[in-house]
Amino acid sequence: MNERLWGILINSFPRLLLYLVKVTIPLTVSIFAISVVLAFILAIVQVLNIKGLKQLTRIYVWIFRGTPLIVQMYIIFYGLPSLGITLPAFPSAVIAFSLNYAAYMSETIRAAILSVPEGQIEAGYMIGLTYGQIMRRIVIPQAARVAFPTMFGSLIGLTKDSSLAASITVVEMFKTAQQIASKYFEPFALYCEAALIYLMLNTLLTFLQSFLERRLAWKQPKDDAGDSDASGAGIPAAEGV
Repeated sequence: MNERLWGILINSFPRLLLYLVKVTIPLTVSIFAISVVLAFILAIVQVLNIKGLKQLTRIYVWIFRGTPLIVQMYIIFYGLPSLGITLPAFPSAVIAFSLNYAAYMSETIRAAILSVPEGQIEAGYMIGLTYGQIMRRIVIPQAARVAFPTMFGSLIGLTKDSSLAASITVVEMFKTAQQIASKYFEPFALYCEAALIYLMLNTLLTFLQSFLERRLAWKQPKDDAGDSDASGAGIPAAEGV
């Protein structure tokens, strides 16, 4: 690697980090926040089995899970202007990503809610709790633990998928790398540099996920010493009775 290329990489690194902090991270956080809220609404509609709305929700999930994300972005950014609706690139990316990720996350949340034993919900009714109180105090805390690993995995995937926003002219980190590469004609080195930054960011998120999973893990009660001794010694079955 010659001195010129080293100079290009060193000079481009702060600029890539700037657009990571200035555009990529805000884009990712905005999409994830909207997706979680929308996904929760979609999941609740399905869990409550609201007639009409449930069917519409299933159609929504079917469409957005069955079509490519980049096609959805192109429809919103390039297609809607033909109908007289013109949106800037950043909001178009937020809308497309949010609609797409919400479809996937809603299935995760729905499955997590349904994983809570029905007996616990019935017990909540027996002690006089309303459905809202049962959801808030019993179901959602348990469902959150179940859904957390998959939801956080979606966040990590979103940090990488956000680079697709460059295809509709959002100047985020990868688009910045493309611009620098086209200026200096060093695409391999600059794209590898961008990939390294994505890798560092997602490595930090992975460590954060592991830490939070340990904090959210169920506390397993320790067996009493007497119980462990009894189980260790064992009680022979009576014979001839």
